[in-house]
Formats: sequence, C-alpha cells, structure tokens
Amino acid sequence: MSVTEIIHCHGHTNIRGLHKTTFEITKETELSPKGDCIIAVGADKGAADLSPAFRQAIADDSAVLHTTLTCGEISVTILSQGASGITLTHPADLVWRRSSFVCSRTIAVYSDHTASLLPRELVAALQRGADLTVILEVEGPQ
Repeated sequence: MSVTEIIHCHGHTNIRGLHKTTFEITKETELSPKGDCIIAVGADKGAADLSPAFRQAIADDSAVLHTTLTCGEISVTILSQGASGITLTHPADLVWRRSSFVCSRTIAVYSDHTASLLPRELVAALQRGADLTVILEVEGPQ
C-alpha cells in the first residue's frame, strides 16, 4: 500500500539547519535561533493532520518513507523508516529522526538526512523565506 501526503510550508530568517540527529517542520510561524532542527515553518499540516491511511501505513516497522523537499529548483529526497510506535498525534510538528526514538511528533526513524546534512543551498533559500513543498510517500504493508 502506498499513501502520499503533500505539505506546504516556508522558510524563516532564523532557520539554521544545524541539528545532527533530526530535522523538523512545524505549523508554528515564529522561530528562535535555538530551533536549529527546524527547517520550515507555517506548515499547512502537523502530525495530527495527516490522513488515517498515512498514519496506519507509517506505523509499521516495515514501512519505508520517501520525503521529497522541493524549494524552487532545489530538491532533495530523504529515505526513512516507519515504526510500530509512531502515533502522529502532535498538532503542529513533524520530526524526522536519525535514531529509533519515537514520540507524538515523530514521522519517521532511521532517516538518511538530518538538518545538518541537507544541501546548504536549500537551507540558504529557506533562510530567505522561500516556499517549501514536502511530498511524503510511504510504502507500507500490503
């Protein structure tokens, strides 16, 4: 089973993209420089807004998530895994993790990118407030 979600958000002057274990997008519109994992704000969906079909598919240890971040001409695809403990109940945030840690904000684990590994031209565009489209494509159990 394949389920796709699309999220629209944008950058902010305080985006740093320096976190070594996660990256995050949020529905919140303000950002302090301390939020070095946050790469975009003003998202039109948080974890709790994702469809029941997506939530069911990603909450499986065998699920694979392809996340494509597109900002103008810049595009990067992140490969991550689902996990049986994923609940996607947080109202505002979505966090991709390099580790296996799961909480209400976790969308995927064992991600092959973190904020610090994203292309610096993407981070620079987001620091200028550019729009970001996030395409989530999960391959879950049949």
